[in-house]
Amino acid sequence: MRSMKSPDTPHTLFRPDRRRMMVQIGGLVAGLITAPALGGAGQGKRIVSIGGALTEIVYALGGQATLAGVDSTSLFPESATRLPNVGYARSLSAEGILALAPTHIIVTEDAGPPAVMRQLAQAGIPLSVHPGNHRFEGLLERVSSVGSVIDRQPQAAELVASLGARWQVAQQQIVAFSQRPKVLFVLSHTQTQIMVSGSASSADAMLTYAGASNAVKGFSGFKPLTPEAVIAAAPDVVLFTRQGLEAIGGIEGALRLPGIAQTPAGRARRIISHEAMFLLGFGPRLPDALIALHASIRGALQT
Repeated sequence: MRSMKSPDTPHTLFRPDRRRMMVQIGGLVAGLITAPALGGAGQGKRIVSIGGALTEIVYALGGQATLAGVDSTSLFPESATRLPNVGYARSLSAEGILALAPTHIIVTEDAGPPAVMRQLAQAGIPLSVHPGNHRFEGLLERVSSVGSVIDRQPQAAELVASLGARWQVAQQQIVAFSQRPKVLFVLSHTQTQIMVSGSASSADAMLTYAGASNAVKGFSGFKPLTPEAVIAAAPDVVLFTRQGLEAIGGIEGALRLPGIAQTPAGRARRIISHEAMFLLGFGPRLPDALIALHASIRGALQT
């Protein structure tokens, strides 16, 4: 694996200096470093997985027996929710993770805060950071990398081949739209603004794969929009996560968000949603998520 400077491949940070470990994190970690690994699959490995898509990959490779803990985004499969939970991926605690005596930690690149990532790196436990890379090819790279971490390389190769076949089927099922519909992805909101997805995001990548067009241009990542900007974007369809739409009271709640009711999507009640990790996780269910998103966009346009 490459050093932390590489933006494209997972990397391993490993510092076995026990004295520095004790200074940085304290006596708790000093005890954990000598804790015996438990038996089981993966030659006694105890993996803490930070990121729902990474957890899904571990399960898809049949390596769930190696999991010592997961984060709060690890909701699929359902059995993952019964594992020890270390909290939200972006607001982690080093002590909570190290209390599980992991032999390896796998995280997505947006895990944090940075200070906690440094503590974990200095604790002498291999830490693999996996780039988001919101492309199908990025998923295949993550499968191979996780397979190496949990010593299931043959299963990873099989999964990569299976995903390739399923991806081709998904592409074949996406019937080209006569024109690319404009879809606005809403991540969150306040009483006066909504947060939407621009380019270089998982939502933007999914919309492109599904044959649609992002209704907002000119910025990357996520950005708040004024009601006037929402109206000017004129989306044909508005997309939410299922959790986000439920939190605001469904379609009626969405239509009360600033500017939404004044768009073509709002006037026609073309509001759709999918479960967050299924839609945006870029995990092993990606081909199925693409088919589902395309179908829901097409269905909304027919209303």
